[in-house]
Amino acid sequence: MSTLISTAATSIPAQVPVKEPAWHAAFPSPRNTNPESITRQELLDLLTKKRSIRDFVLVDLRRVDYVGGTIHSAINLPAQSLYPTIPTLYEIFAAAGVRMVVWYCGSSKGRGTRAAGWFDDFIKDRGDGEMKSVILEGGVVGWAGAGVEYVELMDGYVKEAWK
Repeated sequence: MSTLISTAATSIPAQVPVKEPAWHAAFPSPRNTNPESITRQELLDLLTKKRSIRDFVLVDLRRVDYVGGTIHSAINLPAQSLYPTIPTLYEIFAAAGVRMVVWYCGSSKGRGTRAAGWFDDFIKDRGDGEMKSVILEGGVVGWAGAGVEYVELMDGYVKEAWK
């Protein structure tokens, strides 16, 4: 949006910064604003334990800050486009036998919590008592800073990105 600044000699457009609404403002707030969480150690155990069936999926919600690597086997679904895909994701995850969806972003305090809440709302609305939607405590930043056993389980790890 522009306004005109008038002087005796001329009128010039002045740029007035327009604050964009938050990316999530177009979607309803999750009813569950405090979803369950999983610790780094619990997730590390799940990733390193020899299991015949893997019944969880990791979702990295980063978009423009998707740098420095991601936790091994995570899929990247940017939070900004997630909400409309929740019904389809649920069907895919349910058909694959997924029992836990672990969401994370940089810190898991914004996008991670919102995504886990939306997905948990959907699960509950479906009456599904088997699948869980949880956030990774500390997000990928916490994971990357937790030690060598964690960064060894990162795809595309770039040490300099985490300094």
